Amino acid sequence: MSGGVDSSVAAALLHEGGHEVVGVWMRLHDVADTYSEFKKSCCSLDAADDARRVAAQLGIPFYVMNLEREFDAGVLQPFLDAYLDGRTPSPCVDCNTYVKFGALLGRARHLYDCDAVATGHYARRGVGPDGRARLLRARDADKDQTYFLYGLRQDQLEHARFPLGELTKPEVREVARSLGLATADKPESQEICFVPGGDYRDALRDRAGWVPAAGPLLDRDGERVGEHRGSAGYTVGQRQGLGVALGEPRYVSRIDPLTNTITLGRREDLETTTVELEAATFIAGDAPRGSEPFHAEVRIRHRAAPVAANVRRMSSGRSPRGSRWLIETETPVWAAAPGQAAVLYDGDVVLGGGRIARPEPAWPGATAGHDATPVPA
Repeated sequence: MSGGVDSSVAAALLHEGGHEVVGVWMRLHDVADTYSEFKKSCCSLDAADDARRVAAQLGIPFYVMNLEREFDAGVLQPFLDAYLDGRTPSPCVDCNTYVKFGALLGRARHLYDCDAVATGHYARRGVGPDGRARLLRARDADKDQTYFLYGLRQDQLEHARFPLGELTKPEVREVARSLGLATADKPESQEICFVPGGDYRDALRDRAGWVPAAGPLLDRDGERVGEHRGSAGYTVGQRQGLGVALGEPRYVSRIDPLTNTITLGRREDLETTTVELEAATFIAGDAPRGSEPFHAEVRIRHRAAPVAANVRRMSSGRSPRGSRWLIETETPVWAAAPGQAAVLYDGDVVLGGGRIARPEPAWPGATAGHDATPVPA
C-alpha cells in the first residue's frame, strides 16, 4: 500500500472479495523520513500515514517493511550507474522486478504466510493455452502499466494480483469515494520517489558524488558547437537546456561518458528502424519461437505508441549484458534512449522486453561508446 488511491482500492476490492489482506508500506530510502509538500510522493511519511489510515478503515493489519538494502542494490545504484554511463534508466521496472515482486513477495510468503502480492498497477493476469501465466494489458489503455512489469518471471507472475486491471481510473476514484477511503481524491504521484525535487541530477550529486565536468557539444558532422555541463546531466532526445542556437532545433542524439562528449542531431537524425535489446527476458521463460525470428509490437517508452516489428536473436544470455535481440520496426521510432526499456507485445499479451543497447555511430562525427561493438550471433 503506497498511500495512493490505486493501492487503496486494490486492497479494498480484495478485502470485500473475502480475501485475507495484509497491508504493507515499504520503507525504501531516506525520503521516508520527510513529508511531501504536495502529497504526491509514494515514499514519504505522509504516504505511510495515508496507507495506515486506509488499512484502519478497512480493518486489515498494517505493517511498515524496511526494504532499504534491497532497494539500494536493485534500483537506486543501477539508476545512478546508468546516468553516469550515459544511459537513461527505468527505475520503476527494477522496483517491480527486484523489490515489489522480488523481496516483498519473498518476505510476505515467509513472514505472513501470504499466497500473493497485490498492487495497484493497471494490468491484468491470465493463463495461456500452455498453462503458463500471462501478463495482459489493462482495460484502461491510458493507464496501462504493463511496460513497467515486463521483467516479471513466471514464478513471480503466478503470485501477483492486479485487482484494478478491468477498471478505468475514474471508476477507481468512484470506488474509493463510495467506500469513503481517505485517499479517494489524493493527487497521483508524479515524481521519482527517491528524487523528491524532481531533478535526478540532485540524486547524482547527493548519492553518487557526481561533480559535473564541462565537455564538448558536437553537431552531427563533428563540429564543436558549444559546451555542455556534464554528460550525466543529459538524456537522448533532450532539447531544452542545451545552450546552443543553430538555426533549427537540435536534440541530444548520443552521450559518450568516456570522452565526456555529447553529440547533437536534427529531429530526423534520431529516427531509426533498428533497435538492439540487451538483457532481454521473456515472461513465458523463453521467446515465442525459441531462437527463431518472430513478429511483435514494440514500445520504447511508457507513453510511446506500440510499433510493429520483426525481432531476431543476436546472441545468447552468455554475453556480458545478457541475451541480445535486434528489433527492426516497420515504421521509424524516435529517440530510442540506451538504458530505457523496450517492451514486446502480441496484442494484449506482454511477451517480454529488455534494455535498449547503445548503438553504433550513425554518422562520421559521432563518437562510439565503450560497448558499441555489436555482439556476434
